Amino acid sequence: MVGLKFDKEEIELLIDKMVERTMRMDMPWEWPCGVAYYGISRAYEVTKNEEYLQVMKKRIDEYIELGLPAWTVNTCAMGHCLITLYEATNEQKYWDIALSKVKYLRTEALRFGDSVLQHTVSIKNDFPEQAWADTLFMAAFFLLRMGVKLKDEEIIEDALNQYYYHIKYLQNQETGLWYHGYNNIEKSHMSGFHWGRANAWAAYTMSQVGRILPECYLYPKYMEIVGSLDEQLSNIKLLQTENGLWRTILDDETSYEEVSAAAGIAAAMVTIGNPLHTKYVNKSIQGVKENISESGKVLNVSAGTAVMKDSEGYKTITRNWIQGWGQGLALAFLAGVIE
Repeated sequence: MVGLKFDKEEIELLIDKMVERTMRMDMPWEWPCGVAYYGISRAYEVTKNEEYLQVMKKRIDEYIELGLPAWTVNTCAMGHCLITLYEATNEQKYWDIALSKVKYLRTEALRFGDSVLQHTVSIKNDFPEQAWADTLFMAAFFLLRMGVKLKDEEIIEDALNQYYYHIKYLQNQETGLWYHGYNNIEKSHMSGFHWGRANAWAAYTMSQVGRILPECYLYPKYMEIVGSLDEQLSNIKLLQTENGLWRTILDDETSYEEVSAAAGIAAAMVTIGNPLHTKYVNKSIQGVKENISESGKVLNVSAGTAVMKDSEGYKTITRNWIQGWGQGLALAFLAGVIE
């Protein structure tokens, strides 16, 4: 991306601190860890720092020895780092676990309507016939990566189908912004807020499709993704704060600035590389940097958030503690910047 202003050595030092701090977190095999380790994987791929791979490998091996949980949409987020580990080590055990996640998503995961994945956080039927933007990162993006590696057109089409219907159900056609969730039984967006991190999940994962899918222009549903992302980013850029961040409710100036959303949105802009977004990305580089502590903790990241009942539910969620998704999305952003 032409025109970015940053000190490569400074960013690499920040990444180093962030990886070290992330690996001190006691995260089980779940989605926070999946997003965090995706960020470490991106840091490894870009910097080629072998230490990042080795500390992650050691932890994953420990998880495997202790025993893995039952799969859900959210636990499939761990599949991202398994792809990286398999590519780097060629150890079959990582690939086998990744394949088992694909099998779960393709044959066992709850679906509704036009084969849309229902968002699940446990082995129960948590949110009947609900689509959440989170699913794009945890499952659809992972399915796409696996489908491309396997050269399996059915898996690729399934992944693109998830993007297509999540766009249909969750994007506000007037503003380009995304809602957090959609209830297919009620035919509603429930509370109907444009939650910041939901928009980050959408923007970042959509930005990756053209990057990883060969001859993406030959897939009609890819053009839907392009249009959706262009519409989203052209509107979301206008809601960036003076601090280079975005708010936890994007279009509510009384809501706080939230760093995981900002990192994910800016990472999408970096991936797309539109020169008209350069000034927004540069502001985000500064804004994200100012929210990384000396120990490598990403600050001002909202805690785990369901589709809340009202705006106060979103605006009063704590942002005092380190979160795996904050670490992971910030690492993905900074890795994208130096890439």
